[in-house]
Amino acid sequence: MIQDYVDLEMAEGTMPTWTFRPDGDGPYPVVLFLMDAPGMRDEIRHMASRLATAGYYVMTSQLYYRDVQEYNVFETGDRDRMFELMSNLSNAMVVDDAKTMLAHAAKDAAADTSRVGTAGYCMSGPFTIMLAAGIDEVVAAASIHGVRLAVDEDDSPHKHLNGTNAEIYVACAETDSYAPPEVVAEFEAALEASDSRGRVEWFPGTEHGFAYAERPQYVREASETHWERLHDLFDRNLRR
Repeated sequence: MIQDYVDLEMAEGTMPTWTFRPDGDGPYPVVLFLMDAPGMRDEIRHMASRLATAGYYVMTSQLYYRDVQEYNVFETGDRDRMFELMSNLSNAMVVDDAKTMLAHAAKDAAADTSRVGTAGYCMSGPFTIMLAAGIDEVVAAASIHGVRLAVDEDDSPHKHLNGTNAEIYVACAETDSYAPPEVVAEFEAALEASDSRGRVEWFPGTEHGFAYAERPQYVREASETHWERLHDLFDRNLRR
């Protein structure tokens, strides 16, 4: 496994970015692995690395870079700051960030940016859908216990499902106050009515955060199933 680090120069600051890929020439399909609300940390990088072992060029960035270069709520305990950082991000901002990440990857002979996958958890669940809506090369988008998939705003993901090139997969916890059933149901109805391919899957007996091995909410069987779903999704859509 090869890991690299780069500070990407953005219009609004410097975005710390990590890449992971197998020890080979490639090129490997690119997957953008988006951090969740608690912030960039080893747990996110370990998960990105795990995905890369399956033959992908995985990129993950500090999405809070406009405000901070480092942040991890599990170290600071400051949840108010976490929610403040979250609120400072928009779907459009992350789409712009992703375009810069892909432009950087396109310069690397080990990366194939012609067909791109995205995966997002919690806060980043809606970002993956909006990347599918805003970037033609995104052909697979996964939201894992994602929030704000259907809200009363113009940039709500459920309003941007038509016309994407992506297969969309949404994994939901059975008990999730951040993504209640009625919100997920509204998104699912919009997905079924759209011309996009995809599905919503509920994970019984789980709570928000079940996919993370370092969380109290971790459910091993459900988490391993979510990994299986990711591999299947990306294998179908990113392999030549």
